[in-house]
Amino acid sequence: MKHLKVPILLLCLSIINYGCFEDNDDNTISANQINDFVWKGMNLFYLYKDNIPNLANDRFFSDDEYADYLNSFSKPEDLFESLIYQRENVDRYSWIVNDYIALERFFDGCSVINGMEFSLFNTPNTSNNVFGIVRMVLTGSDADSKGVKRGDIFYEVDGDQLYYNSESDNNFNLFGSSSYSITLGTYNDNGTPETTDDTIDSINETITLNKVELCENPIFKTDIFDLGSKKVGYLMYNGFTADYDAQLNTIFGDFKSNTIDDLVLDLRYNPGGSVNTAILLASMITGQFTGDVFSTEEWNTEFQTAIENENPELLINRFVNNDAGASLNSLNLSKVYIIATDFSASASELVINSLDPYIDVIHIGENTEGKYQASTTLYDSEDFSREGVNPSHSYAMQPLIFKSLNSVGKTDYNNGLTPDIYLEEDYLNLGVLGNANETLLAAALAVIENSGKLSKIKSQNNFTPLKLIDDSNSFETSGSGMYVDKELPSEMINRFLFEQN
Repeated sequence: MKHLKVPILLLCLSIINYGCFEDNDDNTISANQINDFVWKGMNLFYLYKDNIPNLANDRFFSDDEYADYLNSFSKPEDLFESLIYQRENVDRYSWIVNDYIALERFFDGCSVINGMEFSLFNTPNTSNNVFGIVRMVLTGSDADSKGVKRGDIFYEVDGDQLYYNSESDNNFNLFGSSSYSITLGTYNDNGTPETTDDTIDSINETITLNKVELCENPIFKTDIFDLGSKKVGYLMYNGFTADYDAQLNTIFGDFKSNTIDDLVLDLRYNPGGSVNTAILLASMITGQFTGDVFSTEEWNTEFQTAIENENPELLINRFVNNDAGASLNSLNLSKVYIIATDFSASASELVINSLDPYIDVIHIGENTEGKYQASTTLYDSEDFSREGVNPSHSYAMQPLIFKSLNSVGKTDYNNGLTPDIYLEEDYLNLGVLGNANETLLAAALAVIENSGKLSKIKSQNNFTPLKLIDDSNSFETSGSGMYVDKELPSEMINRFLFEQN
């Protein structure tokens, strides 16, 4: 007899007393119909399914029991969150959205932002006051047009002093407004080396920032430096966004035509993105490993077994020499210098980890974030793809579906990837991104030049300690991530949904 591996909840279930939602077209749909999509998708794809008892295939003995379970969650977000494995320590990256159009725009590099990226610190000699330091301003953004600069300090939002007592007691919700003002200040050490008299002082300037949709070009800065007899290419790359792959290839064509000897790849603020773009970037850096294993994938037990039995090649990502038929401009380097910090995550780490078995990767900066899992977008359709999506709502999920391993099996770097040369950014003296004198880039150039300058740079990397409280990345709807859009055979999914028992 044929059985549904996952109970299907359709029109036979009453929607009386079920919570209801309205989609963008004002169509009303029961919460349980969306919950049904959430549970089925997580049951099938979730990387940590084996660790979640409520996702077990035999969890429910009848459709009625399944319906009661779904009905116990008034919102799809609550059900989704209940199925996450160790949110604080393991799965910090799965998420659900109620507007998949916005999610798709996000993956295209487009989001509604003001363009100011910043970190928040405890104000010296106060118990709970907080101040912010701008670390980067996106080109073409409202913050850019208003003159906000890297290194700017602010301490008030809409006239309110920023404060932090705990995760549940702060006023960081002020950053959620579509428009807000920041009050600028300056760090005053009062001319002494001690921090006991340090203060944040006002400079009596306020800037109002507005959030508008901005499509960010992840290629933030490129340059070629002459170091005596050596030419060094520099690329600051802030996101693995597929729409800019062709432009990335053009940049490498310029590096190639200028016959650069070395490359500095700056991923210090890159939270990740497309796995395929990571493969392309690594293949542009090299070129001599086409067809070799770039990385492999490890899914949940059921999916892993099914793929291994049916098409194990699906678990392997290989170095390539073209992008949809367009030849890659590969540099054939045997060494690369990568700037990476604790803001560098997922696909950034994938590039570092996957290149490491093949070439000499000199990592300069800090430990990276430690994200080795990838997600995919699940839609409410028969095979969870975009095609045939349920028109009655606009929910979608982005759950973790596999973890990545390099060609020698390295994964699970929970504490991030450790740098070869440890250096931190001095937030009170950030310097100009892409300038040869900026601390992290200067360190990379010093190593390439082998002139002894590195020792001096490291000796100067001793500055006023600041207590980090939070970061602007955490205020985004979608934070750091590594995602794939590969298509799995529909027959495999169908067998999962309708299997012979």
